[in-house]
Amino acid sequence: MKTSRPIIIAHRGASGYLPEHTLAAKAVAHAMGADYMEQDVVLTRDSIAIVLHDIYLDSTTDVARQFPKRARADGHFYAIDFELAEIRQLRVRERVHDDNRDGKAVYPQRFPVTPHLFAVPTLQEEIELLAGLDKSRNRRTGIYVEMKRPNWHREEGLDLPGTVLEVLAETGYIERPEQVYLQCFDDQTLLRLKSELTTPIPLIQLLGDNEWGEDTRADYNWLRTADGIAYIASYANGIGPHLSHIHVGSDDSGAPQFTELVDLAHAHDLQVHPYTFRKDDLPEGVSDFTALLEIFVTDAGIDGMFTDFPDVALAFLEPP
Repeated sequence: MKTSRPIIIAHRGASGYLPEHTLAAKAVAHAMGADYMEQDVVLTRDSIAIVLHDIYLDSTTDVARQFPKRARADGHFYAIDFELAEIRQLRVRERVHDDNRDGKAVYPQRFPVTPHLFAVPTLQEEIELLAGLDKSRNRRTGIYVEMKRPNWHREEGLDLPGTVLEVLAETGYIERPEQVYLQCFDDQTLLRLKSELTTPIPLIQLLGDNEWGEDTRADYNWLRTADGIAYIASYANGIGPHLSHIHVGSDDSGAPQFTELVDLAHAHDLQVHPYTFRKDDLPEGVSDFTALLEIFVTDAGIDGMFTDFPDVALAFLEPP
């Protein structure tokens, strides 16, 4: 799917307004006009792909209340330890801090932590919802799937990339690769998708920081160099960097300063889709959301953005 302006990717749905990765959040993002809907995907014990940002359930569900004895030694309740029928019993709420036992929300000005009105959807269910909305609203939205910690899943005995491809084949996206992206922090997973699994779907190399402890052996410092970008271009169609990988503050006159990452990527015909644009969590030194969008769209020249507020981003790109 091509647009004449940067694409808007609803980050976990319209998550600035509703609990992330709920079907309600995706329906609202669809109504707002987002081009793509992001799905973070993990697997259940019975190898069902569900839409959940974390490999564990504690931060966004009431799992500790419903299954208090099912935590692992580290205190987390892992999705892979539950069958889909059990996860169906859980209620989803606004995200709370992982280490915060008093239940305070990460973004306190957003949807209330209670009541628990929502459920954890499967990937197939979300795709069916979006297909129905496309039909009823005469639109053609895309999906943007992130495989969460595929190496960890493999160590647990499950094949996350293979399962995701099965769902995409069953729902027709293999025949419509222009309507979907696959993203991952792990370069070897993307190489496998490209070479061994020979998927026609465009691939996006997510870029983090080495200290984040992502599920990969990739050296992100190197991946952001000229040689690293050339390597990424051998298997991927774009990169998903953090905002801080592109914008590094302002000079003495107040003009924004940038790394060479966008230019390096564009020199290799790679798309650049940075994350995450939030009006309630602005980078240091950025005055407001409009200023943030101007820095990245007008000055940096990005090709797309992950945002919790797709309506505000679209209003900037397509003013009335």
